[in-house]
Amino acid sequence: MPEGKHDYNLQTFFPLFSSYIYNLITDEEAVRDTTKSVLTDFLNDGVCYLELRTTPRTTPQLSAKQYISTLLDVISSFESQNPQLHTRLILAVDRRHTPEQAASTLELALTYREQGVVGLDLCGDPTARPAGEISIFTPVFLEAKKKGLGITVHFAEAEASGSKEELNTLLSWEPGRLGHVIWEDEETKKEIVKRGLCLELCLSCNVRAGMVLGGFEGHHFGHWRGVNGPKISLSTDDVGVFGSPLSNEYRLVAEHFGLDRQAICELARQPIDGIFGGEREKERLRDIMWTP
Repeated sequence: MPEGKHDYNLQTFFPLFSSYIYNLITDEEAVRDTTKSVLTDFLNDGVCYLELRTTPRTTPQLSAKQYISTLLDVISSFESQNPQLHTRLILAVDRRHTPEQAASTLELALTYREQGVVGLDLCGDPTARPAGEISIFTPVFLEAKKKGLGITVHFAEAEASGSKEELNTLLSWEPGRLGHVIWEDEETKKEIVKRGLCLELCLSCNVRAGMVLGGFEGHHFGHWRGVNGPKISLSTDDVGVFGSPLSNEYRLVAEHFGLDRQAICELARQPIDGIFGGEREKERLRDIMWTP
């Protein structure tokens, strides 16, 4: 998005995809070009390990299977030319999907796990399927967990998706990571600490979309940074919409929370144990992140 056009909120963010973005990326060439552009941006930003998320979808030119296969082919080709960046794929279930669509997404994830799919996500408009309705996806996510896929979920992203009933349901899926984590109650906070979950925190998204109060200084990064147990993974959601690459997210926490270089390095190491890419990838990242 052009500078000055990053002021989307929860009401205007999701229509961007259904009304515009999805209609622009419908054939194989568009998928390839877009994916390569995204990977190039992360590479140039200094990222060495990336987990991209996408919702499998059918277009007039591509089946959902062809769409995922094309993504993975671009990722593999890009990594062979740029071995410093390793990329894995997480397939996302949209809250607006049916159980049958969710099951199809899981089937694709299992089909392509040897080619780089490492996990399953729950995403989408947080006002869809409020309260306990999200439980319709429980069988799919429990099966994904059973089959060894990583589980991450958009968690307490908005007041509508922050009910105790919903949060208990999401935690029953035994996710390894939680995204956003804005509207949870105190008891849920204690459970997050007890489990030592990895928290995907997205400052620019939350502040620019008006999801949190108090600007960057009031972001709940400040709370979780001082809590022992959970790990923080600074994340981008979504670079193209909110205009903030990962390096800028680190700049923001340094600026607004007074982190020095040592603190930034320690923060950058925290997500390693929470990645879904396997033990060999974790060791590679430890070698990189602990090298002077």
